[in-house]
Amino acid sequence: MKNEKLHKKFAKAVDLVNSYEKPFPADLLLKLYAYYKIANENFGNPGSRTPLINAFKANALIQAKDISREQAMKNYIKLVNKEVTQKKK
Repeated sequence: MKNEKLHKKFAKAVDLVNSYEKPFPADLLLKLYAYYKIANENFGNPGSRTPLINAFKANALIQAKDISREQAMKNYIKLVNKEVTQKKK
């Protein structure tokens, strides 16, 4: 997948998640969080005020740490297509 095309698909998937009105399961949110952070090369500490939430976010990032930026985008898109797009139908 060409880089520009990948970025457009990723942005579209992010917009879909951001506009989704129903709550997502926590495990899905954590995977999306990790892929999003890696795709955007944002490796700062999780910003929640709740230590437990920060721990879950940090764990999600650790689990996905060995993937590239491009692979994180692809994984994010694939997960959105599987879990979000399919449920909107």
